Amino acid sequence: MTGVCIVGWAHSPFGKLDGPDLESLIGAVAGSAIEDAGIAPGEIDGVFVGTFNNGFSKQDFPGSLAMQSVPALRFKPAMRCENACASGSAAVFAARDFIAAGRGRFALVVGAETMTGVSGAAVGDILLGASYRREEGEIAGGFAGVFGRIAETYFQRFGDQSDALAAIAAKNHRNGVDNPYAQMRRDLGVEFCRTVSEKNPYVAGPLKRTDCSLVSDGAAALVLADAETASAMRRAVRFRAAAHVNDFLPLSRRDPTRFDGGAAAWAQALDGAGLSIEDLSFVETHDCFTIAELIEYEAMGLAPHGKGARVVLDGMVSAEGRLPVNRSGGLKAKGHPVGATGVSMHVIAAMQLTGEAGEMQLSRADVGGIFNMGGAAVANYVSILERV
Repeated sequence: MTGVCIVGWAHSPFGKLDGPDLESLIGAVAGSAIEDAGIAPGEIDGVFVGTFNNGFSKQDFPGSLAMQSVPALRFKPAMRCENACASGSAAVFAARDFIAAGRGRFALVVGAETMTGVSGAAVGDILLGASYRREEGEIAGGFAGVFGRIAETYFQRFGDQSDALAAIAAKNHRNGVDNPYAQMRRDLGVEFCRTVSEKNPYVAGPLKRTDCSLVSDGAAALVLADAETASAMRRAVRFRAAAHVNDFLPLSRRDPTRFDGGAAAWAQALDGAGLSIEDLSFVETHDCFTIAELIEYEAMGLAPHGKGARVVLDGMVSAEGRLPVNRSGGLKAKGHPVGATGVSMHVIAAMQLTGEAGEMQLSRADVGGIFNMGGAAVANYVSILERV
């Protein structure tokens, strides 16, 4: 066996947590992931922390915060990784490169974000930092407004997609019921998600509240090891391939109805794995808004451009479908603490591949795909994982 493997993990609940700060969130998962891997804390050779911050927390410079709860990490190299909503995957990839380069046998990855301690208006402005402020900074509705414009353009070009967006939201909320870490464990149903109401108003453009991911606190952690070391451990999940692609930041320089960077990342990762999208058992994808998941179906190659609706409407991506997408409930139901999201996706996928996903467990889970993006498909990360 060659490559880098996931050998341990931990995951906090996502949601509005009591009195969280970045230090406590990191502390809640760092030691637990090391313990889950079955190694001593002192065996960790490097620490990689994914967090966006940008004003969510006054405590910045988080690389060393894991040492507060795990003192044995003192004098280990530690760093913060940031790539907007893909900050967690940036930390995973940095740790993977650290192990692959032979700089250590074990690396700890933590993704964390505290978001609920600031006002709703502040959340919108902070997240706009992941867009091109020179052109997009005055869009009403903050980051939801950015994706509202994407949805409007998609609707204008390909027709009203409200049925498909409602089906995506309902699917992910139904899946979230089975996720013990999810912020919203409630099956809302297609009709509620499709209908504008006092509890489900329009938020931006054609996007309703049920089309938007949740403001969350939370953390997740992984331990990575080189393949030789992992082969002697109780269980391991191998990176069969991984790809990271960045695109232009301004939407004005791209077709907003296509996630070309995401498509390139998927193509590189699948080629590196020697697989096609049909070979995967499941996918965890970045549904910050339902329109994003719709366009991501096309980016991963499940449907031609403009035809993504049929993927969800025909049941292909349901829990019982040919390629389940977001069996965890996705960002839509699980929550989206920005820096934690990419790490959480890798944890959930590892749980599926080792048969440890509990009520979320799929009957077939041999190879899984992960897509985590920063901004509107600006930073694009794809991992292909397989059980060992």
